[in-house]
Amino acid sequence: MALESNERESVLILGAGCFGLATAYHLASKGYSQITVLDKADEIPSHFSAGFDLNKVVRAEYPDPFYTSLSLKAIEKWRNDPLYAPHYHETGFLNVVSDAANQQTRDTIENYFASIQKQPAFDGQIQRVSGHAEVKKIVPAFQGLINGWSGYWNKMAGYCHSANASAAVYCACVNLGVKFQLGKQDGEVESLLYASARVGTTCVGARSRGGRIYLADKIILAMGPDVANLIPQIGKQVTGRCWGVVHIQLSPEEAATLRNIPVTNVRDMAFFFEPDRETNKLKFCHMGGAFTNYAYSKDGLSLPFTELSESQFVPAEDEFYIRKLLKEVLPQFADRPLIDAHLCWFADTDDSNYIIDYVPETGSSLVVLSGDSGHGFKMLPIFGEFVQALLDNGDQSETRWQWKGSQVKTGSAWRSGTSQELAGVTRAKL
Repeated sequence: MALESNERESVLILGAGCFGLATAYHLASKGYSQITVLDKADEIPSHFSAGFDLNKVVRAEYPDPFYTSLSLKAIEKWRNDPLYAPHYHETGFLNVVSDAANQQTRDTIENYFASIQKQPAFDGQIQRVSGHAEVKKIVPAFQGLINGWSGYWNKMAGYCHSANASAAVYCACVNLGVKFQLGKQDGEVESLLYASARVGTTCVGARSRGGRIYLADKIILAMGPDVANLIPQIGKQVTGRCWGVVHIQLSPEEAATLRNIPVTNVRDMAFFFEPDRETNKLKFCHMGGAFTNYAYSKDGLSLPFTELSESQFVPAEDEFYIRKLLKEVLPQFADRPLIDAHLCWFADTDDSNYIIDYVPETGSSLVVLSGDSGHGFKMLPIFGEFVQALLDNGDQSETRWQWKGSQVKTGSAWRSGTSQELAGVTRAKL
C-alpha cells in the first residue's frame, strides 16, 4: 500500500544528475516532503553530470522492445508535459552508415530499424535511406558527397537540451520543497554512515567532505560511474567509460542554414545535432566502444577523473573521425577549430541495463541508481516512476534492473567497437 503524504519516509539523494533530479522531482510530486539532494558541484545543472550538455538524443530504437516502450512513454512526456516540452526538439533521427562501415556496424543499424518497424507508433514515421540523392532529399543542407550512406530516417525522434531540462527540473524540485546542498564541503560525500539493526546493517546517512552529517530513512545513490567510490562492492557491475565531445562555433548566419536538421548518426564515424539555438555551437561525438580509466584506481575499477580539468581533452581518434565526417557532410566547416573538447563520463553495464535496486545486506535502506549506459537522459521525464515503484514494492521485480552480483552478462547490447584504456591513447592536439 502506498504511504500517505504525512507518512512518507525521509530521503537523501546523493547526486544531482539526471537520475537524481528525476527521482527527487517525482518523489516530491508524490508526497515525499523530506528530500535532500547533495552534489559536489557549486550549481545545478551539475558540471559533473553527463547531462551538463547542449543536447542528448531522444529516440526509441532498441533491440529490446522493453526499452522501446519506455522510450515512447518518455517521448510523450517530452512532447506534452509543460516541464519538458520547451527543451525537446523533434527534428528526427537519421541513422546511417557510410560505405566504409563493417558488417557488424551495418547489422546494428538493421537491428535498430527492425525494432521500430514492429511498433504501430512508428507507422508512417520511418523510411529507408540509401545513397546521396535520398539523403539530400531529407537534408538539403548537407553539401558534401555523402558517399554510400545507407540506413533509415525516423521522424519521431530528436533531441533535448539536457542542461536546460536539468535546470528546469531543479527549479521544479525547489518549488516542491526539495532541499539541495551543493559544493565540495557540504555536497560532496566522503563516506556513508551505517548502523546495526535487528535486520542487519542499515545505511542511515552520509558524511560530507566538510564533516557535515545527513541522516535519512532512505539513502539513494545517483552518482553515475562515481558510485563505486562509496560502495566498492558494486565492483565491475558498473564500469566508468567516456566518449569525447567537441563543438565547432558557427556564426548566426551559418547556423541558420542548418536549422532543424535531424540528429545525424553516421555510426562508423560520429553523430551531430542541429546548432544550439542559443550559442550556435555544433556538437560532435565519435561514439565507438568508449574509453576506460582503470589506471586511476587501485581497486581494479574504471573510474572518472576526480577533477573536471583532467577531462578537458579528447583522443586523437575522435578528432580523426569527426574531421572525416565533416569532410563528407559539411566540407565548408571541415577545417573549423574543434573547441570545448572534453570527456563525457557515463556508468556502463555489460548488458546496457540500468541498475535500480537496493544494495544487498543493507536492510532495504540503501538504493543504487546507476548503469545509464549512455541511454539514460531520454528517460528524465519518467525515471522517477521506476524509483518510486522500487520504494513502494520493497524489492526490484524487474530482473533487468536488479543488482547483478556476479551474474553479469558480457557484451554491450547497443554499441559496437572495443573499449580502449585512456592511458594508452594519443590526445588530440586541438
